[in-house]
Amino acid sequence: MIASNTSWIRRNAPSREPFGMLALLSVLIAVPAFLMIGMLEPGLVLPAFSMLLFAEAAIAAIVARSIHIHRNSENVTLWDIAGAFTMMGCAAAIFSEPDQAAQFFEQPIEQHPDKPL
Repeated sequence: MIASNTSWIRRNAPSREPFGMLALLSVLIAVPAFLMIGMLEPGLVLPAFSMLLFAEAAIAAIVARSIHIHRNSENVTLWDIAGAFTMMGCAAAIFSEPDQAAQFFEQPIEQHPDKPL
């Protein structure tokens, strides 16, 4: 009786894999985010952070697709994490101004005006 209960618990226990992936993706976001804050002008941080979050959402979705996580699970899955990163990326894009995003893409050209395009 006890042996059958322990196997049932192991079989039906929530997976820790998505939380490990969330921790890994959080570290992969935190390091570039701190670098962006230190290296970019304040107006350029939100557009860059938005693109970083969209990239992380794409990575999480690709990993979720490759390991065939089903969406009908009751636990938090990588699809949920990818959706959260997408929503945060959308929020960062909404709070940034269009001029800031244009300035973000023009910045490398302005730093090297003597080089031909």
